[in-house]
Amino acid sequence: MATATTRTNGGFFDNPLVRTRITSANVKPPEMLLGYFVGPFCAFISNAIFGSYLNRYYSDVLGWTDTAKFGVFSAVLPMASVILVIIGNLAVGRLIDNTRTSQGKARPYMLLSVPFVVVAIALLFMTPTDSAPIAQMIWIAISYNLYYALAYPLFYTAHSSMVGLSTRNSNQRGLLATLSNASGVAAVGVGASILVPILLQSYLFVDHGGVIDAAASYAHWRVVMVVLCVVTAIGILVEYFFTRERITEENMKLNIKEEKLPMAKQARACMSNGYWWIIIGYFLLFQLSGLIKNGSMSYYSRWMFDGVNSEASAGAAMSMLGMIGGIPTAVGMLLAWPIANKLGKRNAVLFGMIFAVLGGAVSLIDIHSFVIVCVGVVLKGIGSIPAMYVTLAILSDVLDHLEARNGFRSDGFTMSVYGAIMVGMTGLGNGIINLLLTATGYDATAASQNEGVQTVLAGCYIGAELVCYAAIVILMVFLGVEKYVKDDQRTILEHQKAAVLAAGGEWVEPAERLRREQEAADREAEAARLEELRARCAKKGLDFEAEEAKYQAKLAAKAAKAEAKAKKR
Repeated sequence: MATATTRTNGGFFDNPLVRTRITSANVKPPEMLLGYFVGPFCAFISNAIFGSYLNRYYSDVLGWTDTAKFGVFSAVLPMASVILVIIGNLAVGRLIDNTRTSQGKARPYMLLSVPFVVVAIALLFMTPTDSAPIAQMIWIAISYNLYYALAYPLFYTAHSSMVGLSTRNSNQRGLLATLSNASGVAAVGVGASILVPILLQSYLFVDHGGVIDAAASYAHWRVVMVVLCVVTAIGILVEYFFTRERITEENMKLNIKEEKLPMAKQARACMSNGYWWIIIGYFLLFQLSGLIKNGSMSYYSRWMFDGVNSEASAGAAMSMLGMIGGIPTAVGMLLAWPIANKLGKRNAVLFGMIFAVLGGAVSLIDIHSFVIVCVGVVLKGIGSIPAMYVTLAILSDVLDHLEARNGFRSDGFTMSVYGAIMVGMTGLGNGIINLLLTATGYDATAASQNEGVQTVLAGCYIGAELVCYAAIVILMVFLGVEKYVKDDQRTILEHQKAAVLAAGGEWVEPAERLRREQEAADREAEAARLEELRARCAKKGLDFEAEEAKYQAKLAAKAAKAEAKAKKR
């Protein structure tokens, strides 16, 4: 329950240079576009590329599926690293829970993640190729875990918390969830599955007569690494500056001081609720199957389609497959919420998954036919539309349900687990792929792969999602949290009111509080505009009154035009 304790000092984050550029009380287009799509898209692009290509970089450029050189290292490292990834995400979640600054509790860790992410990405592609295998294994183990267990969790756990902390308005939250998911989908679908294969695959995997030139490929990866470092850093900064934690600010503005809850207390509250287990189970199955598919896509495109016999043709096939498969997800951004509003979020995901399983099974008719596989991929993509775009909003509903039931937020533990799943499943997925490829005799220098390898690739690229989606169908039958949404919001409001009155404060209804806050934000924005105009006029020798009159005239003309348009309607 909220208690009267002291507010945490923001320190560095009280500096005007690191303040959010979002001042509106309600979510508006700049925040939606920059904070929840453009910024995350750029921040995700490197991780999306790693999901599709890092494992192949390790196997085909560094040679870690060579049993004589690396043994079982390629399978053990990613799987064992999942433990460190979980610990890393739990630690970041705990830090978020214990942080209160003027810029929120999660957003500060986005800013702090930038140098860690940049250094970690660089080290991934600086493995000394002329060293002994043991030295290479140590370098790979350290750089891999620096990225996946420390650097990326710092950013991703904070990023994942933003939809739930941005607003309590259900419609706005749903839109932000859609855009946030769309940014990740676009990074994987457009960046890693379309642009990189068609533009860079033959550059990243230089082949001569079908055989990879490891030295040339290694050099090219280091060039691309520099670009990824820059783009990722810019993306994180854009998301940081164009987002805002309104829910975190609620208690601070209402003078409600939150109890710093032990992680164990949050864990007990979460794990005693069936809805929490269902939504976490959903994310685990959806993410693991997707990463196994993405991690095997490059291999599948290179070795499974009839007529593909070089990296250039494999890149073209992969790009076309990504483009065709990406059409449903692009259209789905517009359709997901109308469908969810019509059927309900849970039902939209449930029926969509049923369609995805049936449609995706078409690919099994002929696993070597590019056309047949594409048809199955498209049908599966159509069915997965609701799951891709509305499940973060369902998770937010679950968090509100827990808050209403327990009297405290459980974001820290939940988003730690969520982050561990979203990041950790990369290692588990790659470990499974490597284990199966090594066991069946994958050879990057061969003209074609044996039947065992082909079976593994079909199971990873096509079968994994079909099995996991079928399991999700069963889970969704029991996810009924939506029926509590209105009651939960009412209960949370009652808790807030009681805490404010108990602390001797004045209770203001949320609508009135938002109105006052928006008026204050508008006054601040107007004052800033006038100050900027004065400075510009002083610098350029312009007349302030004349320039202000021009501005007001444009404003009046715009208002008159809007009014005339409204009358025509």
